[in-house]
Amino acid sequence: MQIILVSRHLKAARTITIMPRHLVAAVIVFTALVFSTSAFFSWLSVHFRLPLVEDLMLSLQQQEATKTRDHLNNNLQLMATRLGELQGRVMQLDTLGERVSGLAGIKRERVQEAAKPAQGGPYVAAPMSADALQLEIDRLSVEVEKKSDDFALLEFKLLEKRVKDRLLPTTLPIKNALLGSAFGYRADPIAGLRSMHEGLDFAAETGTPIVVAADGVVLSASYHGDYGNVVDVDHGDGLTSRYAHMSRIDVKPGSLVKRGETVGAVGNTGRSTGPHLHFEVRMLGVAQNPAHFLKQGDEYALVKHR
Repeated sequence: MQIILVSRHLKAARTITIMPRHLVAAVIVFTALVFSTSAFFSWLSVHFRLPLVEDLMLSLQQQEATKTRDHLNNNLQLMATRLGELQGRVMQLDTLGERVSGLAGIKRERVQEAAKPAQGGPYVAAPMSADALQLEIDRLSVEVEKKSDDFALLEFKLLEKRVKDRLLPTTLPIKNALLGSAFGYRADPIAGLRSMHEGLDFAAETGTPIVVAADGVVLSASYHGDYGNVVDVDHGDGLTSRYAHMSRIDVKPGSLVKRGETVGAVGNTGRSTGPHLHFEVRMLGVAQNPAHFLKQGDEYALVKHR
């Protein structure tokens, strides 16, 4: 860079050439002056206690301390709020867990706390530090996560129970029926010889509606020499129910049926001495006592016995 100086006092124009090193030197000199001036004023404030400089430094320190204190207070307030939310969440989960456990039929083990010795004295507030708040927040976060896992298990158990209740044949196939022959050994009503009765007989008038005892899929709906008009329903996991001696059949094989849905009507078909329903429950093809299932429902207590 060149600077040309022109003046009436000069006989000829003068040219000044500024090199990059000149600029660097100027910057270094300027910076050194700034630091020197700052150091000089700091030395004066320390040794001579200049009010202006001392007040300026004190003001800056107070502003910085105020910002730091406000930042810490805001963080502590946020942490305290988060802690309160977690504590409330834990209490809510405990209360809800008790109710859901009752619905799911699960007994939750209670941790027996050791008896504490007698204590007392005046209350003196002891605010928690930031580290203590963070530790308590971490502990409660872990506890909330654990309780959430417990709720996932409860949800599974409740769903399992609901499915099980819907698929178990616990609904009476005939309303206000008279229970005739029970499950077990008996004298055959036609041959008069000792035989095994693999179901329950419900006596009712011909045409009385017969409902399915649980949700399922119709396996077969046809005529059988011994059972007459008979319907078999699959409830899953090898559990089936059978409705025999019907006067009519209202369902077809492969159709889905819901608990309480009509599948036919009472009749006197097949090997039978009068109008009634022969009701069976089988597990993997083995006959079970239907009363064991029906007693889990609310209607079996209303059954009339001969």
